[in-house]
Amino acid sequence: MQHSTIIVAGGSGKRLGGPVPKQFQSVKGRPLLMWTIEAFHAFDPTMPLIVVLPAIHFDIWKALCMGDRFFIEHQVVAGGEQRYHSVKAGLEKVEGDGLVAVHDGVRPLVSKELIGRCFEAADRSGAAIPVVPVVPSIRETTADGSRALDRSKLLAVQTPQCFHVDLLRKAFELPYDASFTDEATMVERLGVKVSLVEGEPENFKVTTATDLRMAEALLA
Repeated sequence: MQHSTIIVAGGSGKRLGGPVPKQFQSVKGRPLLMWTIEAFHAFDPTMPLIVVLPAIHFDIWKALCMGDRFFIEHQVVAGGEQRYHSVKAGLEKVEGDGLVAVHDGVRPLVSKELIGRCFEAADRSGAAIPVVPVVPSIRETTADGSRALDRSKLLAVQTPQCFHVDLLRKAFELPYDASFTDEATMVERLGVKVSLVEGEPENFKVTTATDLRMAEALLA
């Protein structure tokens, strides 16, 4: 079955800081986003890759690719105001049916094995997402203060989130809702059960300067 991947890289990186958005910050001498694209290219060099960026960042990205002689083929698409609009723009460029993965551009340490597990699970069930156990103690705020939650029943969601293309297209026929935190929540709104795949601790989202240093150490 044909595979495609949408890599969403629309963040501003305010929490990380620095002169450029986090997807362009240097890790081992190359922009973070290049490591992410390379991970999916390593899984399947023939797979179409669609990178969603803010339109104002197109020239920056083109210059970075030229400067680093980064020649992995990918299509760049302008994103929108929210993740929903960005993924929708990327999905419009996916040709045919088959399977599609949606991945955060700042998760550069995703392994070929995890990508494969997610695609395989989505092939069987229609929708699959990687998850990892929640390690810290978690509290929920209430009107009276807060209460502890049973973390053994909680899971942290990662990407890539993988789907049958026709199913994800149907999900994006739903009007935008602020409760759509990811693609899985949209598919569940259609009444489709989402399969859970064992994720990887190393597949974290680079959000802070500490995350950036961890990514650099692991990529070394």
